[in-house]
Amino acid sequence: MARYTGPSCRLCRRAGEKLFLKGERCHTAKCAIEKRRRAPGANAQVNRRRLSDYGIQLKEKRKARVMYGVLERQFRRYYEVARKNPQATGLMLMQLLERRLDNVVFRLDFAESRNQGRQMVMHGHFFVNGRKVDVPSYNVKEGDVISWKPSSRDNEYVKAMVQNMPRKPVPAWLTLDAANLQGTVARYPGAQELDANIESRLIVEFYSK
Repeated sequence: MARYTGPSCRLCRRAGEKLFLKGERCHTAKCAIEKRRRAPGANAQVNRRRLSDYGIQLKEKRKARVMYGVLERQFRRYYEVARKNPQATGLMLMQLLERRLDNVVFRLDFAESRNQGRQMVMHGHFFVNGRKVDVPSYNVKEGDVISWKPSSRDNEYVKAMVQNMPRKPVPAWLTLDAANLQGTVARYPGAQELDANIESRLIVEFYSK
């Protein structure tokens, strides 16, 4: 599958805000947003008109896609599934993105970024309910248990990680058992627990036209 392979920091600068694509680096002075506050081409855009409603909606959709590492066709499929659900479309869309296995691995602090989580899942380092799952887009369900593959627990990275867990807050809809290197999906995330940096309403408006 095709995937963006260029500089991650360029995507953050284009969005004009941190998308936390490079893990711990995003929290340091090395972050591209901290070093260069203006987005690429910003000097040339000073005299341009402000974004239209369509432009604002498009920008928000692109931001969500970049954050979760999803290409347009797959992102559209998520929207179509969310639209057919009786729940609010925006809430359901964000829940589907949050339930991706690569995102859950990131949220459980098993990876420093979603990109790293995706790579680890593809390399077969994780089990879901005792069975190996190597598909990053796998949607977890309530009650699912995500654990490290037994042979992966001897990895030096995993050993070093365990000593400092949790390095970041784990959302309330997940429970982390750091001692046993596993996490459980206690429930689906609520509206207040979704990423506040994404306005799902704008994304729904974009696709509703």
